Amino acid sequence: MDAIWQWGIDFIHTVQLVHGPALDVVFKAITFMGEEEFFLILIPLVFWCADFVVGARLAVIFLLSAYANTWLKDLFAHPRPFELDSTVKLHEASGYGLPSGHSQSAVVVWGVIAAGFRQTWLWVAAILLMALIGFSRIYLGVHFPTDVLGGWTVGAIFLAACVALQPRVEAWLKKAGLAVQLALAVAAPLALLLLHPTKDAASPMATLMGMGVGFALLRRITSFSAAGPAWQIAARFLIGMVGVSAFYFGLSVIFPHEGEPLYFALRFVRYALVGLWAGLGAPWLFLKLRLASGE
Repeated sequence: MDAIWQWGIDFIHTVQLVHGPALDVVFKAITFMGEEEFFLILIPLVFWCADFVVGARLAVIFLLSAYANTWLKDLFAHPRPFELDSTVKLHEASGYGLPSGHSQSAVVVWGVIAAGFRQTWLWVAAILLMALIGFSRIYLGVHFPTDVLGGWTVGAIFLAACVALQPRVEAWLKKAGLAVQLALAVAAPLALLLLHPTKDAASPMATLMGMGVGFALLRRITSFSAAGPAWQIAARFLIGMVGVSAFYFGLSVIFPHEGEPLYFALRFVRYALVGLWAGLGAPWLFLKLRLASGE
């Protein structure tokens, strides 16, 4: 592996021959589109304001992909480029390198969106974003080219599985009763977390549990449509994000920090509440405030 890593560092140095303050800002902005905080905005935006079914599908496949990425990183335990050559580092990053989570998520998220809305221009934009987000990780010196290729590959596998299995899985879930849906929403994330009980795996699995329970209850309690005039869509997004921020950022201040007692358990609770709010609390509130209508 030493030869491959050295080649990767040489490649990064070559890419960075043209780097400067302006390009650094551009690629840091592009790389933000692969950060957790960005997806915290984008995914609720899709199912609150564009298409609830596509958004729910996107949330589930993204969270499962994030879990798989964490598991694979810990399995391979590959270093990042700046751990071998500190001169390439232009951005902060933590954890192992292979596969690149940003690259993997870019393929999954933008691919699911493009497949869901079936617009040619969306596929063009999706492929461009996949390429740019992956390249930004190399430019910033936080991933080897092989990390990015690995992320694209794993992401493509998840995307292909989603396209192939989605119709049958969704049809089965619609036929299943509420008890089965709730049991699956709770048991599946917990089982996956038990297989890999780390804080980075807890975040997507807790969110998946909260959203899964929320989606199941929402379908039983009422119906929700993301359609509506622009003012309603804007109001839904603003109100919904206030709730997301309260759970995500507010509870992070109140709850224990890493290394303190109950940190892991309450981290799980915090992310589960984010998912439950996004999947049930916010849509229910939108309907009560008459900012949305049933399907």
